[in-house]
Amino acid sequence: MIENIPEFSVTEISAAIKKTVETMFARVRIKGEIFGCKRADSGHYYLALKDENAMISAVCWRGVAAKFGVKPEDGLEVIATGKITTFAGKSSYQLVIEDMEIAGTGALLKLLEERKLRFANEGLFDPLHKKPIPYLPRVIGVVTSPTGAVIRDIIHRVSDRFPCRIIVWPTLVQGDGAAEQIGEAIKGFNSLKENSSIPRPDVLIVARGGGSLEDLWCFNEEVVVRAVYDSKIPIISAVGHETDTMLIDYAADVRAPTPTGAAEFAVPVKSELQAKMLLASPRMINAVFRLYNENKNVLEGLARGIPDLEQILGDNIQKFDQQTERLELAFKNYLTLKNNALVLNEIKPFYIKNTLERFSQALESLSVRLQSVSVEAVLKRGFAWVKNQRGQTIYNTIDAKKSSLLAITFADGTIKTRPMGKKDELQGDLFDLL
Repeated sequence: MIENIPEFSVTEISAAIKKTVETMFARVRIKGEIFGCKRADSGHYYLALKDENAMISAVCWRGVAAKFGVKPEDGLEVIATGKITTFAGKSSYQLVIEDMEIAGTGALLKLLEERKLRFANEGLFDPLHKKPIPYLPRVIGVVTSPTGAVIRDIIHRVSDRFPCRIIVWPTLVQGDGAAEQIGEAIKGFNSLKENSSIPRPDVLIVARGGGSLEDLWCFNEEVVVRAVYDSKIPIISAVGHETDTMLIDYAADVRAPTPTGAAEFAVPVKSELQAKMLLASPRMINAVFRLYNENKNVLEGLARGIPDLEQILGDNIQKFDQQTERLELAFKNYLTLKNNALVLNEIKPFYIKNTLERFSQALESLSVRLQSVSVEAVLKRGFAWVKNQRGQTIYNTIDAKKSSLLAITFADGTIKTRPMGKKDELQGDLFDLL
Protein backbone atom coordinates (compact mmCIF):
# COMPACT_ATOMS: atom_id res chain seq x y z
CA MET A 1 0.00 0.00 0.00
CA ILE A 2 2.77 2.39 0.88
CA GLU A 3 4.38 1.83 -2.53
CA ASN A 4 1.27 3.27 -4.22
CA ILE A 5 1.55 6.72 -2.46
CA PRO A 6 3.16 9.24 -4.82
CA GLU A 7 6.45 10.73 -3.77
CA PHE A 8 7.14 14.54 -3.86
CA SER A 9 10.14 16.66 -3.15
CA VAL A 10 9.77 19.54 -0.72
CA THR A 11 9.69 22.02 -3.56
CA GLU A 12 7.12 20.01 -5.46
CA ILE A 13 4.77 19.67 -2.52
CA SER A 14 5.15 23.36 -1.64
CA ALA A 15 4.35 24.34 -5.23
CA ALA A 16 1.35 22.00 -5.28
CA ILE A 17 -0.01 23.45 -2.05
CA LYS A 18 0.56 27.01 -3.34
CA LYS A 19 -1.32 26.24 -6.55
CA THR A 20 -4.18 24.59 -4.70
CA VAL A 21 -4.52 27.43 -2.16
CA GLU A 22 -4.28 30.23 -4.71
CA THR A 23 -6.76 28.45 -6.97
CA MET A 24 -9.31 27.76 -4.27
CA PHE A 25 -8.90 31.14 -2.52
CA ALA A 26 -8.08 33.40 -5.46
CA ARG A 27 -10.49 36.02 -4.15
CA VAL A 28 -11.84 36.00 -0.62
CA ARG A 29 -13.40 38.47 1.83
CA ILE A 30 -12.29 38.05 5.42
CA LYS A 31 -13.78 39.86 8.39
CA GLY A 32 -11.57 40.37 11.40
CA GLU A 33 -9.92 42.76 13.82
CA ILE A 34 -6.56 44.25 12.86
CA PHE A 35 -3.75 43.18 15.15
CA GLY A 36 0.00 43.93 15.17
CA CYS A 37 -0.23 46.48 12.35
CA LYS A 38 3.13 47.92 11.19
CA ARG A 39 3.96 50.29 8.36
CA ALA A 40 7.39 49.58 6.90
CA ASP A 41 9.73 52.28 5.56
CA SER A 42 8.78 51.08 2.09
CA GLY A 43 5.15 52.07 2.76
CA HIS A 44 3.84 48.48 2.88
CA TYR A 45 1.57 47.43 5.77
CA TYR A 46 2.13 44.14 7.62
CA LEU A 47 -0.64 43.01 9.96
CA ALA A 48 -2.86 40.18 11.07
CA LEU A 49 -6.61 39.65 11.10
CA LYS A 50 -8.04 37.81 14.07
CA ASP A 51 -11.27 36.74 15.67
CA GLU A 52 -11.94 34.92 18.93
CA ASN A 53 -10.52 31.60 17.65
CA ALA A 54 -7.92 32.17 14.93
CA MET A 55 -5.55 34.60 13.27
CA ILE A 56 -4.24 35.01 9.72
CA SER A 57 -1.26 37.07 8.55
CA ALA A 58 -1.80 39.72 5.90
CA VAL A 59 0.13 42.18 3.82
CA CYS A 60 -0.98 45.29 1.96
CA TRP A 61 1.31 46.82 -0.63
CA ARG A 62 1.98 50.59 -0.57
CA GLY A 63 0.17 51.45 -3.80
CA VAL A 64 -2.96 49.59 -2.71
CA ALA A 65 -3.00 51.07 0.84
CA ALA A 66 -2.98 54.61 -0.55
CA LYS A 67 -6.43 53.97 -2.04
CA PHE A 68 -8.05 52.94 1.25
CA GLY A 69 -10.56 55.27 2.82
CA VAL A 70 -9.23 54.43 6.27
CA LYS A 71 -5.76 53.98 7.69
CA PRO A 72 -5.13 50.42 9.01
CA GLU A 73 -4.52 50.35 12.76
CA ASP A 74 -4.82 47.97 15.67
CA GLY A 75 -8.28 47.36 17.04
CA LEU A 76 -10.09 48.34 13.86
CA GLU A 77 -12.61 45.73 12.64
CA VAL A 78 -12.48 45.52 8.86
CA ILE A 79 -13.47 43.42 5.90
CA ALA A 80 -10.37 42.73 3.81
CA THR A 81 -10.64 41.55 0.23
CA GLY A 82 -7.74 39.76 -1.48
CA LYS A 83 -6.20 36.41 -2.23
CA ILE A 84 -4.53 33.75 -0.11
CA THR A 85 -1.00 32.84 -1.04
CA THR A 86 1.70 30.73 0.53
CA PHE A 87 5.32 31.44 1.38
CA ALA A 88 7.35 28.29 0.83
CA GLY A 89 10.38 29.56 2.69
CA LYS A 90 8.49 29.48 6.00
CA SER A 91 5.71 27.04 5.20
CA SER A 92 3.23 29.82 5.94
CA TYR A 93 0.31 31.47 4.22
CA GLN A 94 -1.01 35.00 4.24
CA LEU A 95 -3.69 37.24 2.81
CA VAL A 96 -2.58 39.74 0.19
CA ILE A 97 -5.06 42.56 0.74
CA GLU A 98 -6.40 44.30 -2.36
CA ASP A 99 -9.20 46.26 -0.69
CA MET A 100 -10.27 47.10 2.83
CA GLU A 101 -13.41 48.55 4.33
CA ILE A 102 -14.70 49.07 7.80
CA ALA A 103 -16.74 46.15 9.03
CA GLY A 104 -19.61 48.46 9.97
CA THR A 105 -20.01 51.88 11.48
CA GLY A 106 -20.19 50.39 14.93
CA ALA A 107 -16.53 49.40 14.87
CA LEU A 108 -15.40 52.86 13.86
CA LEU A 109 -17.65 54.52 16.42
CA LYS A 110 -16.20 52.29 19.12
CA LEU A 111 -12.67 53.30 18.15
CA LEU A 112 -13.76 56.91 17.93
CA GLU A 113 -15.13 56.87 21.49
CA GLU A 114 -11.98 55.23 22.80
CA ARG A 115 -9.82 57.94 21.22
CA LYS A 116 -12.14 60.70 22.36
CA LEU A 117 -11.92 59.50 25.96
CA ARG A 118 -8.12 59.21 25.81
CA PHE A 119 -7.62 62.67 24.30
CA ALA A 120 -10.07 64.21 26.75
CA ASN A 121 -8.16 62.72 29.68
CA GLU A 122 -4.99 64.30 28.30
CA GLY A 123 -6.68 67.72 28.26
CA LEU A 124 -6.64 68.14 24.48
CA PHE A 125 -10.30 69.24 24.53
CA ASP A 126 -10.05 71.52 27.58
CA PRO A 127 -12.24 74.65 27.09
CA LEU A 128 -9.67 76.72 28.99
CA HIS A 129 -7.26 76.10 26.13
CA LYS A 130 -9.57 77.65 23.54
CA LYS A 131 -8.37 80.86 21.86
CA PRO A 132 -10.67 83.70 20.76
CA ILE A 133 -11.24 84.23 17.05
CA PRO A 134 -10.03 87.71 15.91
CA TYR A 135 -12.89 90.01 14.96
CA LEU A 136 -11.36 91.43 11.77
CA PRO A 137 -8.56 89.16 10.52
CA ARG A 138 -6.14 90.56 7.96
CA VAL A 139 -5.18 87.10 6.62
CA ILE A 140 -7.10 83.81 6.73
CA GLY A 141 -5.29 80.50 6.25
CA VAL A 142 -7.24 77.55 4.84
CA VAL A 143 -6.19 73.89 5.05
CA THR A 144 -8.16 71.87 2.52
CA SER A 145 -8.11 70.38 -0.97
CA PRO A 146 -7.32 73.06 -3.57
CA THR A 147 -9.64 71.52 -6.19
CA GLY A 148 -12.86 70.89 -4.31
CA ALA A 149 -15.96 73.01 -3.89
CA VAL A 150 -15.02 73.74 -0.27
CA ILE A 151 -12.32 76.30 -1.04
CA ARG A 152 -14.53 78.03 -3.60
CA ASP A 153 -17.36 78.30 -1.07
CA ILE A 154 -15.03 79.79 1.54
CA ILE A 155 -13.52 82.34 -0.86
CA HIS A 156 -16.95 83.33 -2.14
CA ARG A 157 -18.40 83.73 1.35
CA VAL A 158 -15.47 85.76 2.67
CA SER A 159 -15.56 88.02 -0.40
CA ASP A 160 -19.27 88.67 0.12
CA ARG A 161 -18.97 89.45 3.82
CA PHE A 162 -15.64 91.22 4.39
CA PRO A 163 -12.94 90.72 1.73
CA CYS A 164 -9.48 89.92 3.05
CA ARG A 165 -6.43 87.92 2.00
CA ILE A 166 -6.85 84.13 1.90
CA ILE A 167 -3.88 81.74 1.79
CA VAL A 168 -4.56 78.08 0.95
CA TRP A 169 -2.29 75.24 2.08
CA PRO A 170 -3.34 72.37 -0.24
CA THR A 171 -3.64 68.91 1.34
CA LEU A 172 -5.36 65.59 0.88
CA VAL A 173 -8.57 65.38 2.88
CA GLN A 174 -9.17 61.64 2.54
CA GLY A 175 -7.17 58.45 2.37
CA ASP A 176 -3.65 57.43 3.22
CA GLY A 177 -1.33 60.33 4.13
CA ALA A 178 -4.14 62.87 4.47
CA ALA A 179 -3.83 63.16 8.24
CA GLU A 180 -0.08 63.72 8.05
CA GLN A 181 -0.48 66.43 5.40
CA ILE A 182 -3.16 68.23 7.42
CA GLY A 183 -1.00 68.17 10.55
CA GLU A 184 2.02 69.50 8.63
CA ALA A 185 -0.07 72.27 7.07
CA ILE A 186 -1.20 73.50 10.51
CA LYS A 187 2.39 73.44 11.78
CA GLY A 188 3.57 75.17 8.61
CA PHE A 189 1.18 78.08 9.02
CA ASN A 190 2.30 78.50 12.65
CA SER A 191 5.95 78.61 11.62
CA LEU A 192 5.45 81.62 9.31
CA LYS A 193 6.91 84.93 10.48
CA GLU A 194 4.96 88.17 10.70
CA ASN A 195 7.26 90.00 8.26
CA SER A 196 7.80 87.14 5.79
CA SER A 197 6.76 87.27 2.13
CA ILE A 198 3.88 84.93 3.01
CA PRO A 199 2.24 86.55 6.04
CA ARG A 200 1.25 84.54 9.08
CA PRO A 201 -2.57 84.12 9.16
CA ASP A 202 -4.63 85.55 12.01
CA VAL A 203 -7.01 82.56 11.91
CA LEU A 204 -7.03 79.10 10.28
CA ILE A 205 -9.91 77.15 8.75
CA VAL A 206 -9.53 73.37 8.41
CA ALA A 207 -12.32 72.25 6.09
CA ARG A 208 -13.73 69.36 4.09
CA GLY A 209 -17.08 68.59 2.51
CA GLY A 210 -19.45 65.83 3.58
CA GLY A 211 -18.76 62.11 3.41
CA SER A 212 -19.00 58.84 5.28
CA LEU A 213 -17.29 58.24 8.59
CA GLU A 214 -14.60 56.36 6.70
CA ASP A 215 -14.09 59.30 4.33
CA LEU A 216 -13.73 61.74 7.24
CA TRP A 217 -11.62 59.46 9.39
CA CYS A 218 -8.35 61.37 8.83
CA PHE A 219 -9.78 64.20 10.95
CA ASN A 220 -9.94 61.77 13.89
CA GLU A 221 -6.25 60.89 13.66
CA GLU A 222 -3.97 61.76 16.55
CA VAL A 223 -1.52 63.72 14.39
CA VAL A 224 -4.30 66.12 13.39
CA VAL A 225 -5.79 66.52 16.87
CA ARG A 226 -2.41 67.29 18.43
CA ALA A 227 -1.47 69.75 15.68
CA VAL A 228 -4.72 71.65 16.31
CA TYR A 229 -4.12 71.65 20.07
CA ASP A 230 -0.54 72.91 19.68
CA SER A 231 -1.46 75.67 17.21
CA LYS A 232 -0.81 79.24 18.37
CA ILE A 233 -3.16 80.51 15.66
CA PRO A 234 -6.90 80.14 16.42
CA ILE A 235 -8.50 77.35 14.39
CA ILE A 236 -12.03 76.94 13.06
CA SER A 237 -12.90 73.36 12.12
CA ALA A 238 -15.45 72.77 9.36
CA VAL A 239 -15.50 69.08 8.50
CA GLY A 240 -18.45 67.34 6.87
CA HIS A 241 -22.06 68.29 7.47
CA GLU A 242 -23.62 69.75 10.59
CA THR A 243 -24.42 66.29 11.96
CA ASP A 244 -20.85 65.06 11.50
CA THR A 245 -18.63 65.46 14.56
CA MET A 246 -14.96 64.58 14.30
CA LEU A 247 -12.30 64.70 17.02
CA ILE A 248 -10.79 67.80 15.36
CA ASP A 249 -14.02 69.61 16.28
CA TYR A 250 -13.36 69.07 19.99
CA ALA A 251 -9.76 70.28 19.77
CA ALA A 252 -10.47 73.33 17.57
CA ASP A 253 -11.19 76.73 19.07
CA VAL A 254 -14.51 76.98 17.20
CA ARG A 255 -16.52 74.33 15.34
CA ALA A 256 -18.47 75.46 12.29
CA PRO A 257 -21.29 73.29 10.93
CA THR A 258 -20.09 73.73 7.32
CA PRO A 259 -17.17 75.32 5.43
CA THR A 260 -19.47 78.22 4.54
CA GLY A 261 -20.29 78.59 8.22
CA ALA A 262 -16.57 78.72 8.99
CA ALA A 263 -16.20 81.72 6.70
CA GLU A 264 -19.07 83.39 8.55
CA PHE A 265 -17.32 82.78 11.87
CA ALA A 266 -14.07 84.20 10.48
CA VAL A 267 -15.30 87.60 9.24
CA PRO A 268 -18.30 89.85 9.96
CA VAL A 269 -20.55 91.38 7.30
CA LYS A 270 -19.02 94.65 6.13
CA SER A 271 -22.32 96.21 5.10
CA GLU A 272 -23.81 95.43 8.50
CA LEU A 273 -20.85 97.07 10.22
CA GLN A 274 -21.27 100.16 8.06
CA ALA A 275 -24.98 100.30 8.88
CA LYS A 276 -24.25 99.97 12.59
CA MET A 277 -21.73 102.79 12.35
CA LEU A 278 -24.27 105.02 10.60
CA LEU A 279 -26.77 104.30 13.35
CA ALA A 280 -24.22 104.70 16.08
CA SER A 281 -22.83 108.06 14.89
CA PRO A 282 -25.87 110.19 15.85
CA ARG A 283 -26.18 108.32 19.11
CA MET A 284 -22.54 108.98 19.85
CA ILE A 285 -22.92 112.69 19.04
CA ASN A 286 -26.02 112.94 21.26
CA ALA A 287 -24.21 111.11 24.03
CA VAL A 288 -21.31 113.59 23.82
CA PHE A 289 -23.71 116.54 24.01
CA ARG A 290 -25.53 115.01 26.97
CA LEU A 291 -22.25 114.45 28.73
CA TYR A 292 -21.23 118.04 28.00
CA ASN A 293 -24.49 119.46 29.36
CA GLU A 294 -24.35 117.26 32.42
CA ASN A 295 -20.81 118.37 33.21
CA LYS A 296 -21.79 121.98 32.53
CA ASN A 297 -24.66 121.78 35.01
CA VAL A 298 -22.44 120.17 37.59
CA LEU A 299 -19.82 122.88 37.10
CA GLU A 300 -22.37 125.66 37.39
CA GLY A 301 -23.73 124.11 40.56
CA LEU A 302 -20.27 123.96 42.04
CA ALA A 303 -19.62 127.55 40.98
CA ARG A 304 -22.68 128.74 42.88
CA GLY A 305 -21.24 127.29 46.04
CA ILE A 306 -17.94 129.21 45.67
CA PRO A 307 -17.80 132.65 47.47
CA ASP A 308 -17.36 135.88 45.46
CA LEU A 309 -13.79 136.05 44.15
CA GLU A 310 -13.52 139.83 44.47
CA GLN A 311 -14.66 139.62 48.05
CA ILE A 312 -12.05 136.96 48.81
CA LEU A 313 -9.32 139.05 47.19
CA GLY A 314 -10.56 142.26 48.88
CA ASP A 315 -10.37 140.72 52.33
CA ASN A 316 -6.84 139.50 51.69
CA ILE A 317 -5.71 142.86 50.28
CA GLN A 318 -7.05 144.58 53.40
CA LYS A 319 -5.17 142.12 55.58
CA PHE A 320 -2.01 142.78 53.56
CA ASP A 321 -2.33 146.56 54.04
CA GLN A 322 -2.78 146.11 57.76
CA GLN A 323 0.31 143.95 58.00
CA THR A 324 2.32 146.50 55.98
CA GLU A 325 1.34 149.31 58.36
CA ARG A 326 2.25 147.19 61.34
CA LEU A 327 5.61 146.38 59.78
CA GLU A 328 6.44 150.05 59.17
CA LEU A 329 5.45 150.95 62.73
CA ALA A 330 7.49 148.10 64.13
CA PHE A 331 10.57 149.26 62.16
CA LYS A 332 10.24 152.83 63.51
CA ASN A 333 9.87 151.50 67.02
CA TYR A 334 12.98 149.39 66.53
CA LEU A 335 15.07 152.41 65.47
CA THR A 336 13.80 154.36 68.46
CA LEU A 337 14.73 151.59 70.81
CA LYS A 338 18.26 151.38 69.40
CA ASN A 339 18.73 155.14 69.62
CA ASN A 340 17.59 155.12 73.23
CA ALA A 341 19.98 152.29 73.95
CA LEU A 342 22.89 154.39 72.66
CA VAL A 343 21.87 157.29 74.93
CA LEU A 344 21.44 155.02 77.95
CA ASN A 345 24.92 153.54 77.41
CA GLU A 346 26.38 157.14 77.47
CA ILE A 347 27.89 156.95 74.00
CA LYS A 348 28.49 160.73 73.56
CA PRO A 349 28.87 162.49 70.20
CA PHE A 350 32.19 164.17 71.16
CA TYR A 351 33.75 160.85 71.81
CA ILE A 352 32.91 159.78 68.24
CA LYS A 353 34.38 163.12 66.94
CA ASN A 354 37.70 162.62 68.72
CA THR A 355 37.96 159.11 67.39
CA LEU A 356 37.38 160.29 63.83
CA GLU A 357 40.02 163.06 64.23
CA ARG A 358 42.65 160.57 65.38
CA PHE A 359 41.95 158.30 62.41
CA SER A 360 42.15 161.31 60.02
CA GLN A 361 45.56 162.38 61.36
CA ALA A 362 46.94 158.87 61.05
CA LEU A 363 45.66 158.62 57.49
CA GLU A 364 47.24 161.97 56.55
CA SER A 365 50.60 160.92 57.98
CA LEU A 366 50.55 157.74 55.91
CA SER A 367 49.72 159.73 52.80
CA VAL A 368 52.73 162.06 53.32
CA ARG A 369 55.03 159.10 53.74
CA LEU A 370 53.75 157.49 50.58
CA GLN A 371 54.28 160.71 48.61
CA SER A 372 57.90 161.02 49.81
CA VAL A 373 58.81 157.66 48.31
CA SER A 374 56.91 158.08 45.06
CA VAL A 375 58.70 158.15 41.65
CA GLU A 376 57.98 161.85 41.16
CA ALA A 377 59.46 162.73 44.56
CA VAL A 378 62.62 160.71 43.92
CA LEU A 379 63.15 162.28 40.45
CA LYS A 380 62.75 165.79 41.93
CA ARG A 381 65.65 165.01 44.24
CA GLY A 382 68.01 164.70 41.20
CA PHE A 383 67.69 161.08 40.27
CA ALA A 384 66.98 159.70 36.76
CA TRP A 385 65.14 156.54 35.62
CA VAL A 386 66.82 154.58 32.77
CA LYS A 387 64.90 152.02 30.65
CA ASN A 388 65.83 149.95 27.58
CA GLN A 389 63.84 149.56 24.33
CA ARG A 390 61.59 147.00 25.99
CA GLY A 391 60.71 149.26 28.88
CA GLN A 392 62.88 147.34 31.35
CA THR A 393 64.78 149.27 34.06
CA ILE A 394 68.58 149.43 33.54
CA TYR A 395 70.62 149.14 36.73
CA ASN A 396 74.26 149.07 35.41
CA THR A 397 76.48 149.93 32.43
CA ILE A 398 76.71 146.34 31.27
CA ASP A 399 73.00 146.16 30.60
CA ALA A 400 73.11 149.66 29.08
CA LYS A 401 75.73 148.57 26.53
CA LYS A 402 73.58 145.63 25.52
CA SER A 403 70.53 147.82 24.82
CA SER A 404 69.87 149.27 21.37
CA LEU A 405 67.87 152.19 22.79
CA LEU A 406 67.75 153.88 26.20
CA ALA A 407 65.03 156.12 27.64
CA ILE A 408 66.20 158.43 30.51
CA THR A 409 63.45 159.99 32.58
CA PHE A 410 64.10 163.13 34.70
CA ALA A 411 61.71 165.09 36.85
CA ASP A 412 60.85 167.41 34.01
CA GLY A 413 60.80 164.91 31.07
CA THR A 414 62.35 161.99 29.17
CA ILE A 415 65.11 161.82 26.54
CA LYS A 416 66.01 158.86 24.27
CA THR A 417 69.60 157.95 23.32
CA ARG A 418 71.67 155.17 21.72
CA PRO A 419 74.99 153.81 23.16
CA MET A 420 78.06 154.75 20.93
CA GLY A 421 80.80 152.67 22.54
CA LYS A 422 83.48 153.80 25.08
CA LYS A 423 86.53 156.12 24.55
CA ASP A 424 88.53 155.19 27.66
CA GLU A 425 88.00 153.90 31.13
CA LEU A 426 88.06 157.36 32.77
CA GLN A 427 85.71 159.09 30.38
CA GLY A 428 83.13 156.25 30.44
CA ASP A 429 80.60 155.79 27.69
CA LEU A 430 79.42 158.20 25.06
CA PHE A 431 75.75 158.39 24.11
CA ASP A 432 74.14 159.57 20.92
CA LEU A 433 71.13 161.69 21.80
CA LEU A 434 68.11 161.10 19.56
